[in-house]
Amino acid sequence: NWTSPVEFLLLGVSDVPRLQVPLFLLSLVIYMVTMFGNILIVVLVLADRHLHTPMYVFLGNFSSVEICYTSTILPRLLASFLTGDETISAQGCKIQFFFFGCFAGTECYLLAAMSYDRYLAICQPLLYASLMNWKVSFQLAVGSWLAGLLMATIVTGLSYKLRFCVPNRIDHFFCDFAPLLELACSDTRMLRLVTFIVCFLDVVFPFVVTLVSYICVIAAILRIPTTMGRQKAFSTCSSHLTMVTVFYGTLIIVYMIPRTASLRQLNKTLSFFYTILTPMVNPLLYSLRNREVKGALGKAL
Repeated sequence: NWTSPVEFLLLGVSDVPRLQVPLFLLSLVIYMVTMFGNILIVVLVLADRHLHTPMYVFLGNFSSVEICYTSTILPRLLASFLTGDETISAQGCKIQFFFFGCFAGTECYLLAAMSYDRYLAICQPLLYASLMNWKVSFQLAVGSWLAGLLMATIVTGLSYKLRFCVPNRIDHFFCDFAPLLELACSDTRMLRLVTFIVCFLDVVFPFVVTLVSYICVIAAILRIPTTMGRQKAFSTCSSHLTMVTVFYGTLIIVYMIPRTASLRQLNKTLSFFYTILTPMVNPLLYSLRNREVKGALGKAL
């Protein structure tokens, strides 16, 4: 049937009705904690002049991305848990996919910029002030937003030409690329090729930059003669390294796993980690344990 549907059904976890209420409460708590933690960081970075440094420029932008990133998925998911309405319009599905791709791509580039910042701070401490000043950090942050926007626009623009078959059931909790492509009746070879190139620029390239930066950082830390010096240096990047590992680890596994019937539940579970749980944990690991952020929070209170 070549009739393109006007709406899709996001199945999510609708096959387990008894979990709808617990999942609604869990998702609501996660959303509230995520929004509170990230908004708090953005406000502190803007309000406290002591935090107007390159590292906190990146952290403020990163928290802003997490706010937008989570808000593209969780409000719609909360509404479906509460009302039982699993439908989303075809236009709304493409809009959700666009913003999800935009913010996910921006996050990848920001993680790369933050890892480069840590590389300069640890491996080139004498040159750090000149190589990573406020202007450079601002340009890297703006470039990350623009790169995510450009990549999402390209892929979403091409996906508008797709024609979809019925049944219109998407076995996921949000409009992601792979589940949408499974419903396409038209030729997807060009879209797959362009998406492969975009994913390389949007995910693989920032990942390689991040990986190389941390290889250099770890090598530099291991050359520090004293144990206390190594611990102090590692403490400045351990939180970022942890979140990079979790984010990229789940992201790569999700998109490498074939979407067979037996693996779709695992795919959805891992997607839940990198789209919903990671934004909640990020403020706790990155900023709210930081001494300067604690000081700014204490002054604000």
